[in-house]
Amino acid sequence: MDRFCCYISENQERPAESVMKIEQIKEQFPTVFRNTLGLCTKANIKLKLREGVAPIFRPKRPVAHAMESAVDDELNRLEKLGVITPTNFSEWAAPIVVVRKANGQIRICGDYSTGLNSSLCAHEYPLPLPDDIFAKLSGCHIFSKIDLSDAFLQVQIDEDYRHILTINTHRGLYYYNRLPPGIKVAPAAFQQLIDTMLAGTKRVCGYMDDLIIRGATEAEHERHLKDVLKRIEEYGFTIRNEKCEFKTNEIRYLGHVIDSQGLRPDPNKIAAIRNLPEPTNLTEIRSFLGAINYYGKFVPNMRQLRFRLDELLKHGERFQWDHKCKEAFDQFKKILSSNLLLTHYNPNEKIVVSADASSVGLGATLSHRYADGSMKVVQHASRALTEAEKRYSQIDREGLAIVYAVTKFHRMLYGRHFLLQTDHRPLLQIFGSKKGIPIYTANRLQRFALTLQLYDFEIEYVRTEQFGNADILYRLIKNRSQPEDDYVIASIEMERDVKAMAIEAMSNFPISFREIERHTSADAMLRKVRHYIQDGWPTSVSYGNELACLNSRKDALTLIDGCILFGERMVIPQRLRERCLKQLHQGHPGMQRMKSVARSYIY
Repeated sequence: MDRFCCYISENQERPAESVMKIEQIKEQFPTVFRNTLGLCTKANIKLKLREGVAPIFRPKRPVAHAMESAVDDELNRLEKLGVITPTNFSEWAAPIVVVRKANGQIRICGDYSTGLNSSLCAHEYPLPLPDDIFAKLSGCHIFSKIDLSDAFLQVQIDEDYRHILTINTHRGLYYYNRLPPGIKVAPAAFQQLIDTMLAGTKRVCGYMDDLIIRGATEAEHERHLKDVLKRIEEYGFTIRNEKCEFKTNEIRYLGHVIDSQGLRPDPNKIAAIRNLPEPTNLTEIRSFLGAINYYGKFVPNMRQLRFRLDELLKHGERFQWDHKCKEAFDQFKKILSSNLLLTHYNPNEKIVVSADASSVGLGATLSHRYADGSMKVVQHASRALTEAEKRYSQIDREGLAIVYAVTKFHRMLYGRHFLLQTDHRPLLQIFGSKKGIPIYTANRLQRFALTLQLYDFEIEYVRTEQFGNADILYRLIKNRSQPEDDYVIASIEMERDVKAMAIEAMSNFPISFREIERHTSADAMLRKVRHYIQDGWPTSVSYGNELACLNSRKDALTLIDGCILFGERMVIPQRLRERCLKQLHQGHPGMQRMKSVARSYIY
């Protein structure tokens, strides 16, 4: 969550003397800057169950044979750190979700969406409002940002409540001693702790794990910075040094730019609209008209913009972009970025996030829905897909769009309840199910679902023709616009992890990853499946037995370098299946054991 919190200007360089002072300050607080997980010694977190709720015990999920040793290692590591403790009995239990990385590391999270979150009372503590933060930041010239590392895991849960945070693993039950990600009360409880820690300090704002220190002069700023670091040291927290910024002259926060001149709107809020290129074909014209219809509900005069563009869609009319079309398009962009449809972020209003994807880009909007039913956009966002993301399946791209939206708007969403809109219905079962993340969910979607567990949202299906607000952003995205560096890195890392997992799964078989890719390309049925995964499955086609079987599992299928995966298992082409079966039969493990091993690696 840290990379989307608070963007600091990078267009200034600190003098050598200033850098030296910062290093001297770090030397004064060595325990704060140590590269280990801290432990808050001043407070712990209490949880409260809703009156009358019965304990919910969910069974463990199967762990693939190929991953058991890695999961064991991670459980041992967490136990050694004191994050979890084994227990023999619990009335409460949540299953775990396991994601493996290319470097062999495992990430384990309790899936508390399976019952505990709905059983907990809300932690009634207000998060800071934007106006309060802006008021505190005004009149200053120098800013620093401190980021607490793995902040929630540095805070203990009161012993009386640890049992309800039990997770169910293949090795038995463990309960959390620390505040785990994915608990709905965590943001407000942590904010209360931060406010308590900072009470009495001057010129500092604490929002979750971000602390912003400001000063009118360098001497004043340095004094307040030391005060904050002393509090952090007293409480036992550690900070993520590489994510901190010291002595900058400008910050971007909650859609505004704050510097010595005061507060002004961040131009990035409307960058996606300002950079919209003109349509170049009838498909993009239809998207443009869909957006006019959507926003025309709130600005009736906007419908007048569509007359000339409707003419382009008449039967036999060829695409011909003229000055009248351009005038309508420019007027549309002007309205979208004006006060008629754009508003400032106010968490007291209902928050709506819409996200959509195409084969080339992602689009998202964050809006407020008012009591009279009207809506205004707070911020637009869009970006191109990386080369790896362009090869994602349709459902993976739609899931990626949702994760892009919530992380892009993270600071305005985290700890707040919001409505999440998508036009891809299968994602409701993956991201919105109260039974937890489906067992055989594709690996990428499992990672996306883990990210979304940090947020408090309802998910809603919206028909494509009614989804003009997000549609306009992704269909008209500039082909040459590129994703930010952090998204490119995240995309590369995810592809490397998924591919490494597939290669490792096949290391026990006498066939290589490239051989599977080659035979998948030569298999007529699997070629169809690859096409359907990427571009969508037809609804009016009569499938054969095997194709129908794969169609019934389509939401768990994904692509990696031309190979098809079902969850974490490689789909084996017809010509290679006999060789795989012979390998599985070696050693005569017995029928049930052989089936168990086979289901860990291949489909």
